[in-house]
Amino acid sequence: MWYVIYSEDVENSLPMRKQARPAHLERLQALADQGRVLAAGPCPAIDSDDPGEAGFTGSLVILDFDSLKQAKEWADADPYVSAGVYKSVTVKPYKKVFP
Repeated sequence: MWYVIYSEDVENSLPMRKQARPAHLERLQALADQGRVLAAGPCPAIDSDDPGEAGFTGSLVILDFDSLKQAKEWADADPYVSAGVYKSVTVKPYKKVFP
């Protein structure tokens, strides 16, 4: 089943994001290689594809797991969590309807 993982950043998270980003992307790439990523990306702090020093306010990923428990465990182990980037993480089941 698909699961939405929506995370909100702490203030001024950009330096922490930059440091933890390679490990964060490595975990996502492993799932992408298995065909388990529907969507993934950050939420820019300003209305721009490249927000520069404005940074990001959070992230959204939609991933395939066997259970909500597995999705939550995966989210809890995100390098951004351990680096202090996120102030909150929400994990919910997701039903894809379109496209």
